Amino acid sequence: MFSIRELIAHKGAKVHTVPVTATVLDAARVMNGARIGAVVVLDDGAMVGILTERDILTRVVSPEAEPSRTFVAQVMTREVLTCEPETRISEARQVMRERRVRHLPVVEDGKLLGMLSIGDMNLVETETLAATIRHMEAYISGDVSL
Repeated sequence: MFSIRELIAHKGAKVHTVPVTATVLDAARVMNGARIGAVVVLDDGAMVGILTERDILTRVVSPEAEPSRTFVAQVMTREVLTCEPETRISEARQVMRERRVRHLPVVEDGKLLGMLSIGDMNLVETETLAATIRHMEAYISGDVSL
């Protein structure tokens, strides 16, 4: 897997979303139910933000706001970093590292195609390293059939 398009095809394109009118409690239930750390926030089908675990901790839990009375629109991150399916995985990883984000929606022509997580980046890294080790072992043992 060397492209984001391939990674999305491998892991699936399901992106969990909530409407901009949802409460933080509603969004947290979606996140807990799906065992994910972020949801994309939509307004009339258009992405207007992202709500992450960090948003909830810093903007709801820490100030002791009531999750059932706090709307996602009040606490979501509005400036959503995204990537395109043709973005190189190394570029996406660099953006995530430098901007300190753990989720990156994949968008093409304004359409939401998928979501990358730091876990996806770790999986790609692990698979790449494992393949490199296999090739090096084959080279050392003289097995050129790979």
